[in-house]
Amino acid sequence: MCSQCNLPTIDEAKSNEFAAKMLGILNNGALGMMISLGHRTRLFDTMSTMPAATASEIASTANLNERYVREWLGAMVTGGIIEYQADSNTFTLPSEHAAFLTRDAGPNNMAVPAQFLSVLGAVEDEVEKCFREGGGVPYANYPRFQEVMAEESNHSVVESLETNILPLADGLVARLEDGIKVLDVGCGRGRAMLRLARRFPKSHFVGLDISEETVEFANAMAAEQGLTNVEFVAKDVSDFDRSSDENAFDLVTTFDAIHDQGKPLNVLKGIRRTLKPDGLYLMQEISGTSKIEEDKDHPLGPLLYTISCMHCMTVSLASGGEGLGAMWGEETTREYLMNAGFNSIVTNKFEHDAMNNWYVVQNQNAA
Repeated sequence: MCSQCNLPTIDEAKSNEFAAKMLGILNNGALGMMISLGHRTRLFDTMSTMPAATASEIASTANLNERYVREWLGAMVTGGIIEYQADSNTFTLPSEHAAFLTRDAGPNNMAVPAQFLSVLGAVEDEVEKCFREGGGVPYANYPRFQEVMAEESNHSVVESLETNILPLADGLVARLEDGIKVLDVGCGRGRAMLRLARRFPKSHFVGLDISEETVEFANAMAAEQGLTNVEFVAKDVSDFDRSSDENAFDLVTTFDAIHDQGKPLNVLKGIRRTLKPDGLYLMQEISGTSKIEEDKDHPLGPLLYTISCMHCMTVSLASGGEGLGAMWGEETTREYLMNAGFNSIVTNKFEHDAMNNWYVVQNQNAA
């Protein structure tokens, strides 16, 4: 009897197309790591201000080792990131490329999220073990994640606070100017609260985060800037539904933080509990759909699911949590908010931001 008669027929065109796709994935994955290095070493920033230059000139200007710069340039040229002039042995970063790779590019700087690839790759062995044994990788095992997240948040949140985010809620800016109490749950290094504390000196700001090291950093920054209307506290908010102060805050914010929590519903219940009757909750979350078939159309779908698997989900599972993951999506987000007792939820999207949803949530007791 033929042992291979039941083998599926191979579509050669489809097979070749997939092989080409795999080559692209391997090359682009490698380029992602090199782009991360180009950002961290400020090579993109350096080259954006230089005319066509040799590897030696670039290394000297950037104060870096020439041999490493030369090899990095090889990756950048073959990857179509940097242009090479063979007759003069010089390299150029086109201004059209620099617009998406330098610190001057602001929110358009795609080299910032490229750093996640290397950060997450560092815990691959631990995540692989979790695939076999379950559990998760604890937050403390990601030494650079907070640093990269703070830089990414500076673009997606801090720089948009006054122009895009605060105006989502009518009258909020005026209330902040008059003076209200604000809480940020999962504050990280506190850049958002520090920015608001400078802008609205009559209001008082509190940031909570599970990381003591992060909180120490944020408090040091507040002291350095002479801000007395902001404070940061290390706190595990797993029991926030019971430990939060009732009716204490006029505004609560979370920036890309709820899905990481071990007990996200407890956190949301605590947020509702700590809001005053006319309180407002501003929530940033990843713009998934809760449906994988629809997430196929998301321009950042593979990246976001990877970050979720390699960080967001596993960090939650490591604490015995639900492991919602970053791509829990709008449908599930609304379900959790309603289960927490909120009855007014408005979803907002920004044209310039394909990654996030912005929810304006009213306390159930609001008039």
